[in-house]
Amino acid sequence: MIEATQAEAQAALDHLKLLSLVTETSGGRSMRYAHNVGKALSIPPQSVAILAVLFLRGPQTAGELRINSDRLHKFGDILAVEGFLGELAERALVKELARSPGTRETRWTHLLSGEPSTAAAAPTAASTPAETVSVSEIAAMKANIGELQREISELREAMARLRAELG
Repeated sequence: MIEATQAEAQAALDHLKLLSLVTETSGGRSMRYAHNVGKALSIPPQSVAILAVLFLRGPQTAGELRINSDRLHKFGDILAVEGFLGELAERALVKELARSPGTRETRWTHLLSGEPSTAAAAPTAASTPAETVSVSEIAAMKANIGELQREISELREAMARLRAELG
């Protein structure tokens, strides 16, 4: 979990206000903010939903976007999602990534923070376990395996004693 100080959060909000991506709304004891992405970028709510899901969840297929954006906007079918993705691509707000080996569909990513790096754009599911496991994780797994093997030996000895006692 990422934690930000109040000063960092305020600086981020001030930057978003400069870009007209958020607006201040009236608040009681604390200031309230509302997103203004649709108006600032002149895009419909369907496109805002797609961008929000891509921004929060990373590269996804059109089918995944349809499912994951359901609370923000209910798309009728994948063709509708693909239509809005095409419009967003024309405005250089999203990009279709090259299809990864072993996948059936291409993924889309947002370009709100610039061009994605090739490592960040690659889906993690397509990577091999050796690529995603760190050295410390391997050491921890080896320690767990050693502990499990010791416990199995103890259980086997206990079973052998029980068998001997019961005849």
